[in-house]
Amino acid sequence: MESRRTFLAKGLLALGATMTMSEGLLAADASLKPASKITVKPNDVILFQGDSITDAGRKRDNLEANNTAAFGNGYAMIAGSCLLNKYADKNIQIYNRGISGNRVPDLLDRWDTDTLALRPTVLSILIGVNDFWRTKDRGAQNTPAQYKQQYQQLIERTLKALPDVRLIIGEPFGVKGVKHVNDDWYPDFLGYQQAAKEVAKEFNAIFLPYQTVFDKAASRGSGDYWTTDGVHTSLAGANLMAQAWLDVIK
Repeated sequence: MESRRTFLAKGLLALGATMTMSEGLLAADASLKPASKITVKPNDVILFQGDSITDAGRKRDNLEANNTAAFGNGYAMIAGSCLLNKYADKNIQIYNRGISGNRVPDLLDRWDTDTLALRPTVLSILIGVNDFWRTKDRGAQNTPAQYKQQYQQLIERTLKALPDVRLIIGEPFGVKGVKHVNDDWYPDFLGYQQAAKEVAKEFNAIFLPYQTVFDKAASRGSGDYWTTDGVHTSLAGANLMAQAWLDVIK
């Protein structure tokens, strides 16, 4: 099992590096480019946080920076490996602390240990799909307004401890028509996406419009080409997300 994980991770690493050296799938689309970008600085500590999309099967007992096994096989591993390649002279440390199934309240519960203790200088957060999804499949009570309030609390707490941290907030997304993501998700899910966008604007974070990224990709491949179930990415989808993430870095 471990050899298979290593093989997959190495394959993703190679794919990510190859795409970074190319023009990239998104480079020609100016509408996806953010108004500002984050400059990688010497000794930066970069942290990916979120749910299963970020977790992507990482070994959670491996807490090391820049370690393949600690990154899983998703967008964070591809993006992280590309950063380490491009900025080999800057001594950057990159961590993945995504945990499958997490919602914003789960992040709040583990934030001191899994975020603040690492003292990231660049913090990337992708959270929200479970905050909505659990209202559908498990009867959880959580509105977009509650999600926004909890997210604001998370960012306020972060900035109090790390006032100079540079923030990236990813939009929760769903690829409609692929397994779990059906008409029943709408229009309710849109409220959570809007809340994430408003939080990013309020705290001057870079907002990654992942829904737009996947919507535009539909012209080149079907939804089940990019995701396995409408939420979790395929190999192609992980690379698509990594390219969008790398596009906010300079």
